[in-house]
Amino acid sequence: MLYSNVYIDTICYELAQNVVTSSDIEEKLAPLYEKLHFKTGQLEALTGIKERRFWDKDVLMYDKAVKAGKKAITQSNIPVESIGMLIYAGVCRDNLEPATACATACGLNISSDAEILDVSNACLGVLNGIIIVANAIELGQIEAGIVTSCESAREIIDITIKRMLVSNDMDMFKKTVATLTGGSGACAVVLSNGSFNKQKKQSHKLLGGAVKNASEHNNLCWWGPDTKSPASGLNIMETDSVNVLKNGVKIGMETFDKFKKELNLSTDEIDKTICHQVGSAHQKTILSSLAINFEKDYSTYQYLGNIGTVSLPLTAAIAADRGFIKPGDLVGLLGIGSGLNCLMLGVKW
Repeated sequence: MLYSNVYIDTICYELAQNVVTSSDIEEKLAPLYEKLHFKTGQLEALTGIKERRFWDKDVLMYDKAVKAGKKAITQSNIPVESIGMLIYAGVCRDNLEPATACATACGLNISSDAEILDVSNACLGVLNGIIIVANAIELGQIEAGIVTSCESAREIIDITIKRMLVSNDMDMFKKTVATLTGGSGACAVVLSNGSFNKQKKQSHKLLGGAVKNASEHNNLCWWGPDTKSPASGLNIMETDSVNVLKNGVKIGMETFDKFKKELNLSTDEIDKTICHQVGSAHQKTILSSLAINFEKDYSTYQYLGNIGTVSLPLTAAIAADRGFIKPGDLVGLLGIGSGLNCLMLGVKW
């Protein structure tokens, strides 16, 4: 997967308003903690996450995606009528149908000639969206496109806390503790063929990437109706954290080798990396397995938690805003999602 004519022009984001600490969550879990003889601070110790953010109750996903999208379009200097594709790529969507992309496109005044659609692939959704838009640009079908997403963890964490308190046992804690790492936020990524920014001072060249899947592990992490019926039942989330990490690292190593071969790179030639923001154990294990220096990686999970599809692009934007990623850096965007799927992209910043 190689590109010669695709640029990431802007990545913008919206942070949720309400800060929720791991201690706040543990207060709600006090009866369970007492029974299991857990000390306060266990959640942060296990995950490395001190706090995460929640939207206000009853927020609509498209509304926050529109806010991030307006920022991204304005900063890109690309006329909105030139955007030929809009993808909404969040796990959280406002309806089963129509696509959340429809309300998002309406809110952004996207042209009626543009293709608009939802893409869903766990935490890889935005990266998959980037590839779909990039392919259309490379083929000359469109000049520019935008990928949007919004995730909300408030509802699933509230449901999970109730389930943990009802079961009041270690087995439920193990199956659901990963859910408590969730955070909320929105992002938007604008891509183009570079024709709108002749000097390309703010554009970042998308070099290419690599994908692999290990679909035999599709049952390790899931979020959906407890009846397993697609349109009914209470949404719950469960994760086999040990095997997600074990098999996730394995597919990550395989994808990283494929990624380096595809782009003809050595590990040392990668200046900076942004990984999916799961938590401290995942970051430590994956970077060590890939032989990537920890000083090259930037993380936000400590204070934003795991925002699903939003985490990686948002973290890249913050890393650039704070000067960690500098112009000219070769940046590896190292994504992984339940399923298991892995997608890694190389960007010349």
